[in-house]
Amino acid sequence: MSEQIRDTEDYRDHIATVDHTSGKRIWIYPQKPSGRFTKWRTWLSWFLLLVLFGLPFIKVNGQPFVLLNVLERRFILFGMHFTPQDFFLFGLAMVTGVVFIVLFTVVFGRIFCGWICPQTIFMEMVFRKIEYWIEGDANAQRRLDKAPWTSDKILKKTAKHALFFTIAVLIANTFLAYIISLDEVVKIITEPVKMHIGGFISMIVFSFVFYYVFARMREQVCIAICPYGRLQGVMLDKNSIAVMYDWVRGEPRGKIKKQAHPKSGGSAAAAVAHSPITSILADVESAAATAGAEAVSDTAPALGDCIDCKLCIKVCPTGIDIRNGTQLECVNCTACIDACDEIMDKVDRPRGLIRYDSYNGIAENKRKIFNGRTIAYSAVLFVLLGINVFLLATRTDVEAVILRTPGLRYQEVDEQYISNLYNYQVINKTGEDVPVEFRLSSETGKLRLIGDSPIVPANEMSSGSMFVDMERSKLSGRKNKLYIEVWVDGKMIDRVKTNFQGPIGPPTRK
Repeated sequence: MSEQIRDTEDYRDHIATVDHTSGKRIWIYPQKPSGRFTKWRTWLSWFLLLVLFGLPFIKVNGQPFVLLNVLERRFILFGMHFTPQDFFLFGLAMVTGVVFIVLFTVVFGRIFCGWICPQTIFMEMVFRKIEYWIEGDANAQRRLDKAPWTSDKILKKTAKHALFFTIAVLIANTFLAYIISLDEVVKIITEPVKMHIGGFISMIVFSFVFYYVFARMREQVCIAICPYGRLQGVMLDKNSIAVMYDWVRGEPRGKIKKQAHPKSGGSAAAAVAHSPITSILADVESAAATAGAEAVSDTAPALGDCIDCKLCIKVCPTGIDIRNGTQLECVNCTACIDACDEIMDKVDRPRGLIRYDSYNGIAENKRKIFNGRTIAYSAVLFVLLGINVFLLATRTDVEAVILRTPGLRYQEVDEQYISNLYNYQVINKTGEDVPVEFRLSSETGKLRLIGDSPIVPANEMSSGSMFVDMERSKLSGRKNKLYIEVWVDGKMIDRVKTNFQGPIGPPTRK
């Protein structure tokens, strides 16, 4: 086992998408996959695409359900409004997300990339399917690219790239709707361009970026650009679950011969000989083709279950050979699993030669998800989740900041009352205008607003000033605690603590 791994380590010196001699890019033509995992991924992809394109249309009280307006610092997540004052919540949520990604990767490898990542979903489930529909499978695409420019080729290429760009425009507009809201995107589309120059330019730039990513960059995004793919190597261990080739069962690999397979019995060769040759088996030697081959010698070593059909390579969207082991380029898309399972069915051998498993699961038949590392990550994650839930649960829709005006001393209103001047800021985190009322918690004083009671606009902040008068006899020295209540629609939504400055000596005689 160790010798096999050592002999194949040179695969890490290069990537499948770059020519070793010229350094030029090798264009990948993956064969169209089919099977249970492809079906499940397709269903999940349609659901996620429905969510992605549908969320901008959902509104709560006239406001977007989700909005990530970085330019104006307005954020709405699932109907909850967040302001710049809530930035600490975003910071904590990002830390929690990083810990979750690390834990998820340690346990389940790069499964996110193959099942949930927008790059993979759009590439494999949208753009690649359009390519198969217009140009055909991998061999047909190769022939078309090498063929001279005929009317048929021009028609297919034009139709494909026109659809690619149309979908890229749709994706760009959708992502823009998450940033500036769907209503603003509709205005950019329907109103004269001169009224929305910046928005129109952004829409065009995003459209061409998405078109270039899915028409030309493709798997290079996962291989060379995505930081998560680079981090994968330091997060995985021998207990991490990933798409794995069972080298214990599969090696040594070899073509099927006429004689019965040593491991599986005589039915293996017979199954191939009598099975129909489909497109998925186009490059697999049938028993009929090897009928005249020499029989396996009684002294020859027993072959493993891998018949070296190389179909796992041909369906891989990044062009790797999964039999070499876990690689940075692998996005866990499961195409190789489906392809190998179909071959195993054809040659009457059990499925799972390529499957979701861990290194220890294959090498030692021991599968242990929870170890010291995962338990530590899980503990940190649960603590962070608890803090997030607590902060969100205690978060108010209206937040007030009240501070005594700096640089000013107290004022003696008369022999009975001392006055302090305060500045206030009220932040409205809702989508509606909010009337605010201030009240003193203590009955020994009174509050005088400078101007009318504030009405804070939706997602805005209002500021102003007010005097607080307190009875001299109730004060205890220079520094006194003071509580000011903030009321909205007859309900106290905040209670702000501040200081009240009082005199030390007796009142000044006038």
